[in-house]
Amino acid sequence: MPVITIDAPPLSREQKSQLVKSFAETASEVMNLPVSAMVFIINEVEPENVGVGDILLCDRE
Repeated sequence: MPVITIDAPPLSREQKSQLVKSFAETASEVMNLPVSAMVFIINEVEPENVGVGDILLCDRE
């Protein structure tokens, strides 16, 4: 059973649903496994908790 972890900014429930559906369909095709075998974990990461280079992502916006 593949576990696919997605780190992303905060998303709406609809966005999460679309993301999981899209990833599940693609992973199913690539791995030749049923969609029901896929497990997804979405970690929402606030921009203040991400650094790019020497600056926080929230300070780049």
